[in-house]
Amino acid sequence: MVMERQYISADGFLKIVGSPEYGDRIVELVAGEIVEMPLPNGEHGEVLAILTIKIGNHVLENDLGRIATGDTGFILERNPGGRDTVRGMDLAFVSRSKSPAPLPNSFVEFAPDLAVEVISPSNEAADIRLKIWQLLDAGTTLIWIVYPELQIVDVHTRDSVATLNAADTLSGGEVLPGFEIPVREIFPAPESS
Repeated sequence: MVMERQYISADGFLKIVGSPEYGDRIVELVAGEIVEMPLPNGEHGEVLAILTIKIGNHVLENDLGRIATGDTGFILERNPGGRDTVRGMDLAFVSRSKSPAPLPNSFVEFAPDLAVEVISPSNEAADIRLKIWQLLDAGTTLIWIVYPELQIVDVHTRDSVATLNAADTLSGGEVLPGFEIPVREIFPAPESS
């Protein structure tokens, strides 16, 4: 007898991650299967904090929309048979036009306008690439993949990919109007002697 594989829907996943068993774990739902994510390291957390402060202040001061951190779950795919995809974002921006009210006390039913992922040594390149495709397919306009060890940022849109180094300036473009930051300012200052 062949057992049919059971996939999890986004709604089922929400119930599962709310259980005590998952209370201290970071997980995503990829094509109906639960994938555990490693805990971020200190460098990851510091870079993410810098970006959250800079982007958050800009968004709030200009009343542009909402930001979310802490691997907030966004439903990127709903498929027959429960093969849904719910991905967590290190940092996400959602425009006011997309979310005039606060984000829900559940997974967000749409893709963010801007998704930011800070790469840790434990991230797998194939999974990051898949996540980029899933975000773009779901409607994310701008994705920043931040590499602290290399001090670079890959900027993805539906039409292009660009790599920015410490001498370049990262721009929010039409997604985050008026936001610019030198790439070098994203990363913690080196220890002074």
